[in-house]
Amino acid sequence: MKNFTLEVCVDSVESAEAAAMGGATRLELCANLVIGGTTPGVFLLREIKRICRIPVNVLIRPRFGDFCYTKSELRIMAEEIRQFAGEGANGAVIGALRPNGDLDIESMEFLCCFADGMALTLHRAFDMSRDPFKTRKQAEELGVGTILTSGQRNRCLDGAGLIGELAALGGVDIMAGGGVTADVIRQLREKTGISSYHLSGKIVVDSPMVYRNPDLSMGLPSLSEYERWQTSAENITAARKVLEEVA
Repeated sequence: MKNFTLEVCVDSVESAEAAAMGGATRLELCANLVIGGTTPGVFLLREIKRICRIPVNVLIRPRFGDFCYTKSELRIMAEEIRQFAGEGANGAVIGALRPNGDLDIESMEFLCCFADGMALTLHRAFDMSRDPFKTRKQAEELGVGTILTSGQRNRCLDGAGLIGELAALGGVDIMAGGGVTADVIRQLREKTGISSYHLSGKIVVDSPMVYRNPDLSMGLPSLSEYERWQTSAENITAARKVLEEVA
C-alpha cells in the first residue's frame, strides 16, 4: 500500500494519459501550464475522468499574475468550484492573498463554502505570502488539507529548510513543488522527510505543423507557437520509482 502522493499537473488529455501511465497517484488539472496554470474547462475534466481512474484536483485561478482578486473574480471562482464539485472533481486548488501579503481569510472562507466536501489544496499563493507559518496555521483552520510549496524559493531544493520546518508541524500535508524531478525527490526526502510531491514531468513536443509563418507571433515573443509542453510517462515513472524506494 502506497504511503506517498505523486501529483502531476497537466493541461491536456495527452498529459493526463501519460501521467496515469507513469504512475501518478493524483492529477492537478489546469489550463495554460506554460504561464503557471489557470482554471481549465469543464469538458477537459470530463474527458480526463472518462479515460483516467485516478483522483483529479482542479486549479481555480482565473488569470495569470498575482493572487489578489477582485469581487467579480471571486464570484467567478466560486461558481467554477461549485461546477467542478458537481462534475466529481476530487479537490479544488485555491489561494487568495491580501495586498499586504497575508492570506485573504474572507475570500478563502467564501471560496471554501462552494467546495461541497472536496479536498482543498492551498496552491503556491502560499509561497507569495508574507509569513509562511501564520499562513500555514490559517490554512489548517480553514480546513485545507494540503499546502503546495517550494519553500518560498524558485526551486524546492533551495527551500528545503522551510519545507522541513513546515512538515514537522503536522496537521497539513506539505507537498513540494517547483523543480521536482526523480533526483530532487531523493534529495528532498532525505532533507525534509516529506512524502508528497508535485511535478509536471514535462518535455517539449514539436508541433506537427509543416508550414510556419516566420513573420507572425500569436502570443508572447518568448513562446513559440510550434512547441508544446507535455508530460512524459517516463519522467513520472522515474519519480514513482524513487518514491517507492524512499517513502
